[in-house]
Amino acid sequence: MTAPGNKYSRRESIRKILGSGGLFAIGGMAWAGYVDENKSTAMVLRPPGALDEPDFVRACIKCGICVEVCPYDTLELAKAGSEFPVGTPYFKPRDIPCYMCTDIPCTVDCPTDALDESLVSIAKENGTTVLDINKSKMGIAILNAETCLAFWGIRCDACYRACPLIDEAITLDLTRNERTGKHAMLKPKINNEVCTGCGMCEHACITEETSIYVLPVDQVKGKVNDQYIKGWEEGDEARMDTTKVYRDTKTNKQSTLDYLNDTESLLEDE
Repeated sequence: MTAPGNKYSRRESIRKILGSGGLFAIGGMAWAGYVDENKSTAMVLRPPGALDEPDFVRACIKCGICVEVCPYDTLELAKAGSEFPVGTPYFKPRDIPCYMCTDIPCTVDCPTDALDESLVSIAKENGTTVLDINKSKMGIAILNAETCLAFWGIRCDACYRACPLIDEAITLDLTRNERTGKHAMLKPKINNEVCTGCGMCEHACITEETSIYVLPVDQVKGKVNDQYIKGWEEGDEARMDTTKVYRDTKTNKQSTLDYLNDTESLLEDE
């Protein structure tokens, strides 16, 4: 019973304190989930034509149209508690890969250009543009040579045969089997510049845990420091025009001959 002059009894007060603590706990868990989702965004695979991840997340309105128009049910929307930002489309190639629709309905029907048609189009000589799914960069496939049967010397070309850009995105390297000294090994090799990241290779891989899998482009390619250039490639030095090079050492502007003949400086140093 509530004591005179007190609004709540001791029991009621404790109950309310515990209730408030529960709300704080729930809020904390929700915030932690939000942070975890944003941390894991770097590993998500988006539909064809997706903008760079930060721009994509800002532009996507979570309408789900791309998911609805996908004829293969490849795409799904991230749910609360999943690995990715809630409501954004993604796909898992091991479950269902992108089957490379030539009309690319997911990109064409996007109302906000979070999926940008220009990223999956090519220009024709007459000035018009046409869709080209082979220009998409959903990711890049990488190989685990430790578990790939082809690297063991066992004949397997499942990923190679599944690739829609066979002999372009995935080729087979013929090498000698040093273990047996008799048989050839046909090792799959991925061309990073051609691979679209569709994931058909990952879906087709016959090992229990896939030996070939798709990762986002920036997770595979990385980035080279701006001060390094490919001197053998014409035009690569142009990157240096926008790069500031900082030097900590002072440069001696004397010519080599003047420096060697400068006996006064040598005597001063002594």
